[in-house]
Amino acid sequence: MTAPTMPTTAELIGHFEPGSPEWHAARAHGIGGSEIAAVLGLSPYESRFSLWHRKKSLVGPVEQSDVMEWGHRLEEAIVGKYAEEHPEQTVVPSGTYHAPGKPWWIVNPDRLAINPDGSIDVVEAKNQRVDDNWGEPGTDEVPIWYRCQVAWYCGALSVRRGRLAVLVGGSEYREYIVEPTAAEIETLAGAGAEFMRTLADNERPDIDGHSATYQVVKALPAGLEDIDVPVTEEDRDRYFQALTAFTEAETEKRAAAAILLDHIGNGRRATFGERTVATRTVRNGKTYSLQPARNRSTAA
Repeated sequence: MTAPTMPTTAELIGHFEPGSPEWHAARAHGIGGSEIAAVLGLSPYESRFSLWHRKKSLVGPVEQSDVMEWGHRLEEAIVGKYAEEHPEQTVVPSGTYHAPGKPWWIVNPDRLAINPDGSIDVVEAKNQRVDDNWGEPGTDEVPIWYRCQVAWYCGALSVRRGRLAVLVGGSEYREYIVEPTAAEIETLAGAGAEFMRTLADNERPDIDGHSATYQVVKALPAGLEDIDVPVTEEDRDRYFQALTAFTEAETEKRAAAAILLDHIGNGRRATFGERTVATRTVRNGKTYSLQPARNRSTAA
């Protein structure tokens, strides 16, 4: 089934397979739903700096990870479950659209759900190994980067509601509902427009501590010249101080992790109250790693 004719002024760009060359080309000169959180500095996967360089074609697109691959493979199953849970809706594939008058505001939801009254909900499928940053099912307590994504879609398509269908741990199905406010959408639109201006004006974002920023900085130089390059005293001191702080932090981290593992024993998780603190992984019967919870709030 093809995507419906939208009851809005959003403009259809086309129908593209996610990750295909055509899909990347449609997003190359705009901002997609999975990218707007990076513009705001809220994405764990991409930084404003790295996204800017990708949009300038100075580095290649993000390579597909195993997590991304399985998220794509399981999308059909997850939205199939959603459709079964909502027989009152007609769930259909979505095309790639842009907001009216803003060709850089690109949206490509996983599915669109047509309600009996003709209104449309955005449907996003997510595959999550753990439920960190997710609240009670049926609420809008979702990771901020996914809230940004859904709000981006709702704003461009002029729809009120986004639904996230989530598979947790490979076996637990949940649903969440996000109804972004007009102020949220306005904030995203303003940030998107400003980001596009920096691209046009060749105004590079500042370097930050995001891992994606570091990977892009590493990828930018081509080749090696046997030359010395002077740096400032400030940059030298910051680097050396960071190395010292990192060594001290690593030592403390090992001690803190050892204490948790000692408490866990042959268990799986360390918890405080109802929250997971860290999860122990095992290979060949022995502890392999201790993975911290993403939500590391110390609030009770």
